[in-house]
Amino acid sequence: MFNRKTVTAILVAGLFMVSAGFAQTLEDNWNDFLHYTKIGRLDLAAGYAKAVLESNPDPVELLTLSEKNPQGYSILLKVNETAPDEELARLSGEILDIIERGRFIRRTDPKIIVQEIKRLSSTSRGQLAAIKRLQNAGEYAIMYMLDAMADPSRKEELKNIIWALPQIGRDSIRPLAAALQTKNVAVKAEIIKSLGKIGYSQSLAYLKYVIEKDDSAELRDLAEQSIRQINPAALRTPAAELFYQLSENYYYHAESLAPAEDANFANIWFWDFDNDRLIRRQVDKSYFNELMAMRTCEWSLKADAGFGRAIGLWIAAFFKAESAGIDMPDYFGPGHADAHIYATTAGPEYLHQALARALGDKDAYVALGVVEALATSAGEKSLFYRIGTTQPLIQALSFYDRPVRYSAAIAIAMAGPEENFAESKLVTKNLAEALQTDENTDLPNKWVTESYAVRAAKAMLELAQTRNPVIDLSAAQSALINATKDKRPEIQILAGRILAHLNSADAQRSIAAMALSETNAMDIRISAFNSLSVSAKLNANLLEDENIDAVYSLVGSQDIDPKLRSAAAAAFGALNLPSRKVKNLILDQARS
Repeated sequence: MFNRKTVTAILVAGLFMVSAGFAQTLEDNWNDFLHYTKIGRLDLAAGYAKAVLESNPDPVELLTLSEKNPQGYSILLKVNETAPDEELARLSGEILDIIERGRFIRRTDPKIIVQEIKRLSSTSRGQLAAIKRLQNAGEYAIMYMLDAMADPSRKEELKNIIWALPQIGRDSIRPLAAALQTKNVAVKAEIIKSLGKIGYSQSLAYLKYVIEKDDSAELRDLAEQSIRQINPAALRTPAAELFYQLSENYYYHAESLAPAEDANFANIWFWDFDNDRLIRRQVDKSYFNELMAMRTCEWSLKADAGFGRAIGLWIAAFFKAESAGIDMPDYFGPGHADAHIYATTAGPEYLHQALARALGDKDAYVALGVVEALATSAGEKSLFYRIGTTQPLIQALSFYDRPVRYSAAIAIAMAGPEENFAESKLVTKNLAEALQTDENTDLPNKWVTESYAVRAAKAMLELAQTRNPVIDLSAAQSALINATKDKRPEIQILAGRILAHLNSADAQRSIAAMALSETNAMDIRISAFNSLSVSAKLNANLLEDENIDAVYSLVGSQDIDPKLRSAAAAAFGALNLPSRKVKNLILDQARS
């Protein structure tokens, strides 16, 4: 016997199957979906929503259906936001995505845009309809409008296109700004006037650039008039500074500069000098702002080659773009260097600008990239560069991100500082911490191949061997002694070599313990005896008798590897022990 719930489920399924047999078209499925949603039959509504999606609907057709039934579209929005049924909410969200895709396809269709540009010169009603469509097309309309303006055969349309151009609004500023590079003076004049009428501050830098660089007095006057329409105070600011301010706004993702929301990409506009027209390049939205920050920094340098702050911001923006983790855009071209290459050749002044920004923003990726560039190319004076009263690399020693702290400490250590500074203890502290990072959980750093433990050890060895007077490694002694027992042979060997330079009994005894340990590999033991020799020469004998006796037994043994015995003998000799010990060694081998 079937229970009531089972019977209901069968009836519902049967009803949907019968209905689906007649719902062959997208419009039928769409209407039934809305009908059953409206009357609260969410189970049937979900079935028709699936049918809509499974039919692989044309986005523009589905958009058209939604526009024919505004009330139904409102129901769809409400279901997506508030439906108690999770599956129906998900399905309605997918339908909405398709509708939005249709909206984007229609507003960016070149054929439609070209038709609407021509309709500007039709009847008054046609003109009003056309301007609405072109406003909807936004930045995509500009390319075709400028093409029409530059076409001698379309002079009769020119007046109407010029009237419409500034009405496209803020979305048109980026392509219009790129189009200021045209050699067509008449078209350029209209672009300048349109930017003034649109009235947004992001145009100011480009207009001021015209005033400073253009050969045409007429265009310079027009640019001044347009700036006065937007913000007269900008006339007192150099173009380089205005571009720099615009770049910072892009860098920090100013909402007023955001690309259109109805696409999963953004456009960067260029001027094609060969064909004398606009071209666009699609880029991922995740780094659009950073790419535009780079471009506006480049314009800052075009305006004033000595405007160094643009270099620091450009480097930071490039690293920030790379942090998105996707390939750089196609327009970079094959063989385009990465941010690290540019950073290492940029010079410490600009790197410290980028580092100060990254530290202030708490941007670990940018900070690490810049610190690694400093470590590659900068000397002591460069590393302690000041920006105002601050020293960015010194500040990096206390940054929240461990790779940044460790890289900063390694950079300073490898530079071999000779002048005392208050934060020198932080260098030792960070080097000691880095030394203890485990090989299986070592911190990521894409700009280097060695682990932080190895890099820290090599930096400390450099400090020890050069007897650096500023960085006191004694504070790292405990970490170095622990490192003599590390699982990584390279770390053990380096730790022993560093400890050899510390005037400490514990340091020398830990080296001896590493040399005497039979669980260590032969090359580790031989290296440890070599380090013991160095320690003895620098610091004299600091071993206890039991250590000395153990070394003595190896020297006198004929059952061990000759290389190990030789290394032990060299260490024994370097200890410069009392004659009694040496006498015993001689007499033990003597034959009566």
